[in-house]
Amino acid sequence: MIKEGYRIKDIEASQRPRERLEKQGAHVLNDAELIAILLRTGIRGSSAIEIAQRLLINFKGLSGLQLASFSELCKVEGVGKAKTAQIKAAIELGLRLSKYTPEEKPLLSSPQDVANQVQYKMAGLEQEELWVLLLDSRNRHMRTIQLYRGSLNSSSVRPAEIFKDAIRHNAASLIIVHNHPSGDPSPSPEDVNLTRMLIEAGELLELPVLDHVIIGSRGTASIKALHPGLW
Repeated sequence: MIKEGYRIKDIEASQRPRERLEKQGAHVLNDAELIAILLRTGIRGSSAIEIAQRLLINFKGLSGLQLASFSELCKVEGVGKAKTAQIKAAIELGLRLSKYTPEEKPLLSSPQDVANQVQYKMAGLEQEELWVLLLDSRNRHMRTIQLYRGSLNSSSVRPAEIFKDAIRHNAASLIIVHNHPSGDPSPSPEDVNLTRMLIEAGELLELPVLDHVIIGSRGTASIKALHPGLW
């Protein structure tokens, strides 16, 4: 059993985060271990992993770390300005990578595909936002249009705004995505009404709405899966 105050060098070499990353890949490490690699060193009485765990608890996970200010992170014992800068830089690199579109456009054939495309950034948003994912005739992602911020309902969202960019970029179909800052992705009655309105508008324009996916820090929800009768 690992005792409080242990040092990373007290761990068997093959089990240390940096060595495991080198031999097995970054995907085998948990969040605290990845952050510990960024921190590099701990302080007297606390290893880098323990400080990383403290950060995740204090800020309620990775999305909380993303939203935390520079000064808030600096206040955590054992972090300071240099380590805060390393954490913020790593988060920003992740955000930039999520926007990168390779030559082969990703196929969006399921709600999970959609979540993989947007969840990293959307789950950490403080306000509700509505995005439109434009797809080609093979259901491959063409581009993401960020349209609305604030409370969303069928009276505040204009179908003309939703479909304007889809027509301009010659999209074959689209997927609506928005986030719930509460973390709970369950669709509200307003979400369902908005979806119904956009499906009807898409039918008139011959630009089908394939799904409406809701992103929360506690998961995702597909309105098509929950309310197939709308389609």
